[in-house]
Amino acid sequence: MDQTLIFDPELIKKYDQSGPRYTSYPTAVQFHEGFGDAEYRRVAEASNATGHPLSLYFHIPFCDTVCYYCACNKVVTKNREMASPYLQRLHRELEIQAELFDKSRIVTQLHWGGGTPTFINHQEMRALMDKTRQHFTLMDDDKGEYSIEIDPREANYETIALLRELGFNRMSLGVQDFDPEVQRAVNRIQTEKQTMDVLEAARKENFSSISIDLIYGLPHQTTERFLTTLNKIIDVNPDRLSVFNYAHLPKMFGPQRRINDDELPSPQMKLDILQMTIERLIEAGYVYIGMDHFAKPDDELAVAQQDGTLYRNFQGYSTHAECDLIGFGSTSIGMVGPTYAQNMRTLEEYYERIDAGQTSVFRGVELSRDDEIRRDVITRLICHFRLDFASVNQQWDIDFRDYFKEELPKLQGMEQDGLLEIDQQSMRVMPKGRLLIRNICMTFDAYLKGVTSNFSKVI
Repeated sequence: MDQTLIFDPELIKKYDQSGPRYTSYPTAVQFHEGFGDAEYRRVAEASNATGHPLSLYFHIPFCDTVCYYCACNKVVTKNREMASPYLQRLHRELEIQAELFDKSRIVTQLHWGGGTPTFINHQEMRALMDKTRQHFTLMDDDKGEYSIEIDPREANYETIALLRELGFNRMSLGVQDFDPEVQRAVNRIQTEKQTMDVLEAARKENFSSISIDLIYGLPHQTTERFLTTLNKIIDVNPDRLSVFNYAHLPKMFGPQRRINDDELPSPQMKLDILQMTIERLIEAGYVYIGMDHFAKPDDELAVAQQDGTLYRNFQGYSTHAECDLIGFGSTSIGMVGPTYAQNMRTLEEYYERIDAGQTSVFRGVELSRDDEIRRDVITRLICHFRLDFASVNQQWDIDFRDYFKEELPKLQGMEQDGLLEIDQQSMRVMPKGRLLIRNICMTFDAYLKGVTSNFSKVI
């Protein structure tokens, strides 16, 4: 597969609009409260017939301080004791969920996210993993994809060594930007030493993949300043980088109201930063995976993209496509069978459900056959930048060109602009179209109907 990427400023401006990130299809906008505990139990138990492996996601919502840019579901507190009642419910939720799934199903993927997973202490980390192993069948040969999000301000060498002992072998480190003025403006004061110490510890403990998270579009950022951070990251040679576009939506996310609008880079400056970042990373030997993600050519994500096995879910890109995903903790989202299910948002509601012996699912959606077909098409495009019509036809017993006879004409303008090529057998996203893959995927989204105000800008 050709992983070439071309940055075309004029095309990017032409197709500048909002749209889904497609970590799910249908997106969360379509989740409804008609799908709850009873519906989830029915689907979960039916999923055992497939024998598919499992993926476990644990949401640890607590943060010591608030980063003003953050749009995650979180609880900001200095009180570490708040974790104890939450973890008690997580342990109980493990018991409740384990009753629904055959223990013969291997957990090939596990992820702790947040919030700040390392907000909890070492004893609590060990207890949570012990409880997980008690109720689910984890892999002990280090071949599973067991990952954790790390705030370097909340970890030291002992933390990293413990996480490795518990079975974690991948991590993502939140950096965002090393520039002191940028850090002050977003209330994330993090020294380079804190980051590099954790990175060095992860390498000494033989973590197999280390990713760095950066954000462009934050206050005071310029191409020169961001390049300084980028070069420091390139120098330490992480396996992957995620370079996210900051979406300033203060009406939706309260902490963002503390960011001064007049300190944000202009739209043109954001584009300049993105272009510089892409060019610098490609020059440094990284390949563009898609949707903000870059990886070394020998990284498992890049390899999976080459061999056609890359997948995308709520944790981003993955190499485990066949898993049923179980979400644990408040606000987490699972994907079991042809459904999505989300847990209660507030701690109080989450505690009440778990204490009653129920799952915490309060909304979700059961996919129709059309949903599944469109999800497959969108996933193939967003992961592999191509569609083989015969493969889709065989998978779903359809005639692709007939099934999507209303959508294909809508792609003609994009084809004329060089974003993609379509013939009788296939559709191929061209190097100019890869940054605009969300626009292409939106053509196959049956729910948009021109309404995109619920989503962030595609670039």
